[in-house]
Amino acid sequence: MKMNNMKIGILAVAFYLTLSITANAQTDTTYWKRGAKGTLTFTQVSLTNWAAGGDNSVSLNAYLNTFANYAKDRTTWETNLELGYGLVEQGNLGVRKSDDKIIFTTKYGYKLKPENDRLFWSTLLDFKTQFNIGYDFGDDGIETKISDFMAPGYLTIASGLEYKPSEFFSLLYAPVAGKITIVTSEFLTSQEGGAYGVLPGEKTLSELGSFLKMGFKKDIAKNVNLDSKLELFTAYDENFGNIDVNWQNALLLKVNDWLSASLITQLIYDDDINIAEFDDAGVEIGSGPRIQFKQIFGLGLSYAIGDK
Repeated sequence: MKMNNMKIGILAVAFYLTLSITANAQTDTTYWKRGAKGTLTFTQVSLTNWAAGGDNSVSLNAYLNTFANYAKDRTTWETNLELGYGLVEQGNLGVRKSDDKIIFTTKYGYKLKPENDRLFWSTLLDFKTQFNIGYDFGDDGIETKISDFMAPGYLTIASGLEYKPSEFFSLLYAPVAGKITIVTSEFLTSQEGGAYGVLPGEKTLSELGSFLKMGFKKDIAKNVNLDSKLELFTAYDENFGNIDVNWQNALLLKVNDWLSASLITQLIYDDDINIAEFDDAGVEIGSGPRIQFKQIFGLGLSYAIGDK
């Protein structure tokens, strides 16, 4: 699977911003915290004359989270790049994707009062997409394209009041925020009803609404780190009150300097995303918004640099 020039360009910009901030921090370490954590997990199942049955399988998952945070006087600036990709091959089904995400976030904050370290006015830019094509595999084995790089892509820009009572918890509420859903694939947008809320013939869906983001990142036990992010958005339109939910959790357990276990989950609800519903016979009987949930558990190599 090859990345086109647009993918390479966007990733290059995200890496450049994150790494250049980190590089600039080398000249003045007083106000900076920066670092990266990554895991690489591999799983293999091999069966020979196994009476209980089963399939041979091989899976590989990679995860990287890099950050650079600045704080001086009344100013804060936090930048984060999160990447995940996974592949699995089971039996004769061929290689399929099990994880795929690109998340880039940068946030500027200004302390409302010099003596108050908890209240900030913050402006956030958040971008989400994936690396490669995603398929739905029916019971007949036929693959149907359902997603791709920048299909969808999500860009959120929000500015509002942020409450940071500690280093490990933050709560940002923006009464006015913009959310742009991007679908560049003509194949997807040409489907009946469009895709991801983007209508046929269009490339984007722009929404103005209210946005809330909570973040929690802390060592909850010795060698156990929890990174949790919850995002809620509701548009100021006829569907006001329908809340888009994106809740991500990464639990990293460090065994030693090179070995770790990880549990990564994500829960999504978006009333612009229709999920097909089938009866017991496998016949599609309708579609509509559904709760989406993903869980990835791995045991493998880990690497961390920089500050916590």
